[in-house]
Amino acid sequence: MNALTIKDPADLLSFIGHTLGFWPQESLVCITLDMDKVGATLRIDLPKQPGYEVHFARTVAAYLTTDERATCIVFALYTTQPPEPGEARPHRATIAALTGVLAQEGITIRDGIYVTDSAYSPYDTPPGPDIAIPLSATEYSQVNAEFIYRGSTIAASNQVTLPVATDKQEHAAAVEHHMETIVNGSPTEAARDARQLWTTMLETKDYPTDDSVLKLIAYYQFPHIRDRLMADIPGIDEPPEHILFAQTTTAPNWSRIEWAKQLLTHTYTLTAPQHAAPILTTIGYINWWEGRGSKAHQYLQLALDTNPGYRFARLTDHMLGAGIIAGWNTNKNTAYRNGFNLP
Repeated sequence: MNALTIKDPADLLSFIGHTLGFWPQESLVCITLDMDKVGATLRIDLPKQPGYEVHFARTVAAYLTTDERATCIVFALYTTQPPEPGEARPHRATIAALTGVLAQEGITIRDGIYVTDSAYSPYDTPPGPDIAIPLSATEYSQVNAEFIYRGSTIAASNQVTLPVATDKQEHAAAVEHHMETIVNGSPTEAARDARQLWTTMLETKDYPTDDSVLKLIAYYQFPHIRDRLMADIPGIDEPPEHILFAQTTTAPNWSRIEWAKQLLTHTYTLTAPQHAAPILTTIGYINWWEGRGSKAHQYLQLALDTNPGYRFARLTDHMLGAGIIAGWNTNKNTAYRNGFNLP
């Protein structure tokens, strides 16, 4: 795959959109640079209240400094919020705090872009009609054309939309029947059969039969089997606990992980509400692996909507809330599209 060259703001905004997979809203996006090479991409919601600028800046800096090669950053600030009285741009105090905190880490801000819902312009240039460029101009950027050629698209927002679940009584009954069989059988054999079923699905690029999907749903209801199946997703031969927390020496197979996410999304369509929490939580967990914190949080909340007492979803959501990122995303050689996406 040929390297991309970012030549102008339109290229940069296209790169951000395709890297994140959606157009940010009320967000700060930072990209680390090592000389002229792009490192990590971070998206984070802008602070909603004044007085938290320094705390916000320290949070952003903590993530950016995981890229040990970063010497400077560029940023894009997406907002429809008007500037404070006497200010030329919104969130001036936020950018000033970030500049100071990053300077303490030896990182400078090379450039910034101010993005509204219709136009973009340099952040540090006084606003005016002569410098604002329609956001639609990004459609014609070279980087956008290259990403589209590679099959990439940009969603209008980061909002999760679940496919319609059939919620058929016979599906729920079949899952309960499989669960009863698992409970009455050998735990070792159940774990072995579950892994064989799941591995076959991951290695076959066709959607499985409904009966296989219903068996998978049943297996996912048991935490010890669920964790083992999750550890099988990245295709890494290392201890399961290292894989689950993305603390492996081997890079994950991201195409396999993406296929697992598609399989689980398909699985959800045959899942009754009482069985949905493990499936939705696993999809959320995969999004955490990929650095998509906002989407991970949404899936975890959907899981808790179906089962408020589902402990794995609640603990995972607490992990996200504590700002813990998947270990793979601290290394640009193992990160998924080199991106962080935080709520």
